[in-house]
Amino acid sequence: MSTARKTPKVGASRPVRQAPAPTGLHYTVAVHSAQAHLFAVTLRIEQPAHNQRVSLPVWIPGSYLVREFSQHLQGLSATQGGQPVALKQLDKHRWQAAAVPGQPLELRYAVYALDASVRTAFLDTTRGFFNPTSLCLQVLGQEDQPHALELVSSPATAGWQVATGLEPHNVDSDGFGHYRAQHYDELADCPVEMGRFWSGSFTAGGVPHRFVVSGTGAWLDGERLLDDTRRICEEQIAFWHGDEAPPFERYVFMMHASADGYGGLEHRNSTALICQRADLPRLNTPTTKPAALKATDGYTTLLGLISHEYFHTWNVKRLRPSEFARYDYTQENYTELLWFFEGFTSYYDDLFLRRAGLIDDTTYLQLLAKTINQVLQTPGRHLQSVAQASFDAWVKYYRIGENTPNATVSYYTKGALVALCLDLTLRTEGHTTLDAVMRELWQRCKGGPMREADLLRALKKLGKRPFDAELAAWVHSTDDLPTHDLLQNQGAKLHHDKAPLAQQLGLRVGESGSLTIKTVLRGGAAEAAGLAAGDEWLGVELPAAQRGEPAEAWRIHKLDELLMLRGQRTELVALVSRDKRLLRCPLDWPTESQTVRLTVADAPRLGNWLNPPDTDAGSHTQG
Repeated sequence: MSTARKTPKVGASRPVRQAPAPTGLHYTVAVHSAQAHLFAVTLRIEQPAHNQRVSLPVWIPGSYLVREFSQHLQGLSATQGGQPVALKQLDKHRWQAAAVPGQPLELRYAVYALDASVRTAFLDTTRGFFNPTSLCLQVLGQEDQPHALELVSSPATAGWQVATGLEPHNVDSDGFGHYRAQHYDELADCPVEMGRFWSGSFTAGGVPHRFVVSGTGAWLDGERLLDDTRRICEEQIAFWHGDEAPPFERYVFMMHASADGYGGLEHRNSTALICQRADLPRLNTPTTKPAALKATDGYTTLLGLISHEYFHTWNVKRLRPSEFARYDYTQENYTELLWFFEGFTSYYDDLFLRRAGLIDDTTYLQLLAKTINQVLQTPGRHLQSVAQASFDAWVKYYRIGENTPNATVSYYTKGALVALCLDLTLRTEGHTTLDAVMRELWQRCKGGPMREADLLRALKKLGKRPFDAELAAWVHSTDDLPTHDLLQNQGAKLHHDKAPLAQQLGLRVGESGSLTIKTVLRGGAAEAAGLAAGDEWLGVELPAAQRGEPAEAWRIHKLDELLMLRGQRTELVALVSRDKRLLRCPLDWPTESQTVRLTVADAPRLGNWLNPPDTDAGSHTQG
């Protein structure tokens, strides 16, 4: 077991390389004004085409929504030989420079950066972060040429360091200087973190891994964060490659801790993460064994996020939909396979926490039950298949509104349950496991583009029969999945508990100061009563509890107050405010609904599934 250790600054542990010969495309990024949140960018094109065209991506791979990054680009100008060159904007994200071949063309512009998410760019006086898809114009026709990126230090960056997955060439001890990418796709896939951050390192699968955390304090237990992350990485590398080396030479985790944030975005040899500070492990707290982590712990959720994004290093960044063989940054890139690439990754993320010994069987089953309940509480699962949800991600999943749960199903959660059902079916039949199928797919597709037909072939080869019927029912229809029977056959016991009141009523509410309805779920009692998203639920009218007594009316601020007030009465009137009008909505109390809870029934049988797998692809069998 290796010991986690503090890493030296970038470049300090090896000789600094000399800058290579100039590439055909060179980007210079500097802080123009941290106070105004502006990056300054210069793009030098050594061999421009006649009337050279450039464009800025409209989306970033891994986040399936057109985000119009060009809205933040400003002050674009062009010169050749020091003389101005005319620019023409062709559409929302493309420009044409009236350049002549044979002379370098320089484009200068600024980019406004105040999006604290992992998808775009951020800059203030404390840190900088950017994805090149937000800052670096694509030179049309030269996408496959080498691309160089220079990060310029200045008084505004004094005391800052740099972290990125890009290959360094002639950088200083803080990481500022020259980097290089083989082509635009590689450049676009390497975000950059700059600032004062905690930094640590470890080795997994023989590959150096760096972990940086911005926005944290001296209380961070970095040693624990490194050790837990290392255990996840080692399990996943062994899962895909056994004793062989992974397909990357280095890896960087870039995490920003904030008061209230969560998310991640995968890249080929790095990931950008956001977490809540409260979820990070802390020094000087009572020692907690990793196996004692609970499903409700924020740190457990954070480790699941780390596991999820790291698994994407293989499953979507290399093994990927055939439609993503080459990204088109100018428009939506459609695929029906996000249920596989996001869903199967969601199945394995928590499973690897269990296999790494970071959680126990009980906690894993609690996390799995949460996923099952999330799907069962989504009426949209009856309207849209998970394959359709994958295709519609661009207009539905990433455009979340009050009707989203009624109109679509998450390809993350239902996709994870599809993976679960396949895995447990394969294990029950005794020929193979989903682990072996994933490795077979990696070999079959050479770690590259794949189609659903490739998955079916791998299932048939290792499972000894066709699985077309299962994928038709589980992926391409709106049928519910056979999770209950499969789990019970694998050593888990199912319990049905009384659902929370909001679920029973068919509501999702906010209770900050007042009771506000966020979502009315299809087919529920709230919908039948005429309640609507946006309503403020002010009070309730109740019939007399006994004959001869007066009716009652009460002000309410929280949903649970209804339980105390209604007693045994099954009819009431909700008093709501909608667009400043007061409305009376008759509500019939619903019959009791239930949620799923999982516990351990047969520990040895459950262990056959949850314990670390045999990495001999194709030979791993379970009863």
